[in-house]
Amino acid sequence: MFQPDKDGIYARVQASAGRRLFAYGVLFSLGALVIYTTLSQPPAMHWMIFMLVFGVAMLWLAERLRRATQLEIVLTEDKVTDSSGALLAHLDEIVSVSRGAFALKPSNGFTLVMRSRGPRAWVPGLWWRMGRRVGVGGVTSAGQSKFMAEQIALRIKQRDG
Repeated sequence: MFQPDKDGIYARVQASAGRRLFAYGVLFSLGALVIYTTLSQPPAMHWMIFMLVFGVAMLWLAERLRRATQLEIVLTEDKVTDSSGALLAHLDEIVSVSRGAFALKPSNGFTLVMRSRGPRAWVPGLWWRMGRRVGVGGVTSAGQSKFMAEQIALRIKQRDG
């Protein structure tokens, strides 16, 4: 097993700069284009309201993704957290790690299956929690995600072995 760095962190997962820029650009462009189209060629009032709300929602989501992808996910001796301090999972609560090609997981990431349900959470482009599953990935680096998933799986095997 690997040794932690000076902060006690065994693995880090950060957003890939290219994926982050692309995801932000797509969401921002979609929101701006929908708003521009609505205002330049106004449709019926109910469609105009719908399209303006949709465009603003895409701009809001783009900003949420931009802020969220400045964070990183860290693996310490006993838990997985993000750099804002939000707890993703305690290692003793993790049952398994799903990272195969056909697993229900985010892009370039993995899913942790937990013993008990947790509160729903979503950090766009980085991680989500729904029920007993925690998904890590999205705009993250594939190599870093794979390394963290393997480190978690190794710890689970040692704990259960």
